Amino acid sequence: MCGIVGYIGNRQASSILLDGLRRLEYRGYDSAGVALCGASGLHVVKKAGRIDNLRLAVDEAKPEGTMGISHTRWATHGPATDENAHPHADQGGKLVLVHNGVIENYQTLRDQLTAKGHTFHSQTDTEVLSHLVGTYFDESTEKDGTQRLVNALKAALARVKGTYGLAVMHADLPGVIIGARLGSPLIIGLGKHEHFLASDVAAVVNHTRDVVYLNDYDIVTITRDGYDVQSHQGVHAEVKVSRVEFSADEAEKGDFPHFMLKEIYEQPNSLRNAMRGRLSRDECTAVLGGLNMSPKELVQIDRIILAGCGTAYHAAMVGEYLIESLARVPTEVEIASEFRYRNVPTNRNTLQFVMSQSGETIDTLAAMREGQRKGIRCLGIVNTVGSTIARESDGGVYIHAGPEIGVAATKTFTSQVTILTLLSLLLGRIHHLSSVDGLEMIDQLEAMPDKIATILKQADKIKAIAEKHAHAEGMLFMGRQMNYPVALEGALKMKEISYIYASGHPSAELKHGVIALVKPDMPSVFIAPGDAVFDKNISNIEEVLARKGPVIAVTTEGRTELEHLTQDVIYVPDCPSYLTPILNVVPLQLLSYYIAVARGCDVDKPRNLAKSVTVE
Repeated sequence: MCGIVGYIGNRQASSILLDGLRRLEYRGYDSAGVALCGASGLHVVKKAGRIDNLRLAVDEAKPEGTMGISHTRWATHGPATDENAHPHADQGGKLVLVHNGVIENYQTLRDQLTAKGHTFHSQTDTEVLSHLVGTYFDESTEKDGTQRLVNALKAALARVKGTYGLAVMHADLPGVIIGARLGSPLIIGLGKHEHFLASDVAAVVNHTRDVVYLNDYDIVTITRDGYDVQSHQGVHAEVKVSRVEFSADEAEKGDFPHFMLKEIYEQPNSLRNAMRGRLSRDECTAVLGGLNMSPKELVQIDRIILAGCGTAYHAAMVGEYLIESLARVPTEVEIASEFRYRNVPTNRNTLQFVMSQSGETIDTLAAMREGQRKGIRCLGIVNTVGSTIARESDGGVYIHAGPEIGVAATKTFTSQVTILTLLSLLLGRIHHLSSVDGLEMIDQLEAMPDKIATILKQADKIKAIAEKHAHAEGMLFMGRQMNYPVALEGALKMKEISYIYASGHPSAELKHGVIALVKPDMPSVFIAPGDAVFDKNISNIEEVLARKGPVIAVTTEGRTELEHLTQDVIYVPDCPSYLTPILNVVPLQLLSYYIAVARGCDVDKPRNLAKSVTVE
């Protein structure tokens, strides 16, 4: 959610930190700050609002130093103000700390420190942590300064309840930055005579593509020339250096006005990347070696649980239809944030998949760990190589969508659904699909990227429809069968970036209450492909039109019947019904994008939202 960037080396740190923060803007934030350590001591600059505000303040203050830490904050405790922005100093002003996560018992600790004479300058939980670490540091008699700071951090963390990814430095130690993580991601970026700390590889990828992903309870010490990772118990941890898959250029907008539009247009390639090397014509099936399961093990699975949040949850809902219809394996979908608080029955033949673009979503990570506590095999479907879910799961599949910077997920949805289709093909071939069926599925899957490209050529038409309805009071999204989750996803995209209230429903539920909302300034978007329930969708559209409700229809090429009912028809190429969600969602992404633009919304950074949710 928030962002951390730290640097230590031989270059001036301010520009490196500010550039790193800029690359983390997509995560969501409402204030930002930097702390530099130089010859004249610590210099802290903090500003509410955009990073440009901080950049102007840094340019004016001209702080110097070849090491520093920085942060973008998404307000939890206290509003977005200069005082509440990170970094936060300790009581003596010599120690500064930045922190992602939540300290749940901060008020108790704050009261205890206040009773000892501490003065606080913010409403945040993080300032309590900086005071606590500073207190232990000042009370320590350890002669080794670095070890003294590490011990102080360990002592402080032993008293807090909650989650953290943090970086801390001290004016008396001008060559050391300490980091720690529990439940909130933190990575080390490896350079030549310089090192980085960050909450996301996007912050450092223009400087290095060699990174170390820290595990929970790790504490790292970085200097210009090295790093050391140890556990809370002081045991040196075995670490693995990973290579970041994408380049700095891939995390830039290029010629597109927004990341979201760029990522919508990247979907033909992201689908190809999701399928690359995973379709076997010889065996007429999908090859998913990362599952770490043999056909003999897979055939014994009699129940599948799919868990995710937000867009990943909607992709999982499509997956339920896919797996049950193509593989005949009973499947259920869980909202990951609810899973660990339920007592879901499982058995040894239950298989769980957790789905997360970042691989760090705290609720999804918790759902995976709950499944593992129940003794079931838990696999991940993630985009970020080396993420916590990727490391802690029992196996899984990378979607290889590349960096997704826009807060509203687009290409990761279609890639996740593609992976679930491959899984359905694999399980279907194990259970009952013939080799002819398998080859037909492979042919249809390989045709999907070009079909998406065809839809993208209609962008101008979709833009015109969007501008026509840009100032609607609200919108209803309707779909049947596996296009019901697409309706939910379309409504979510509309809410996220245009701030129009939107809701998704099964089309057949129209008469069960939803129709009460139909009126002239409430457009209904129907996903009505030419499938077995096409005529049923037509009946629902007629019901809306009879009540003077505008209709936007997404349907299959050649089904011209809808043109007699509404002018706002968007056509998608023909494909089997099980693949329609991948195609039908693309016009809805463009529709929400162009409506948001017409309304003057900040498309890539919608209010109150963050790309990666790492706190409950």
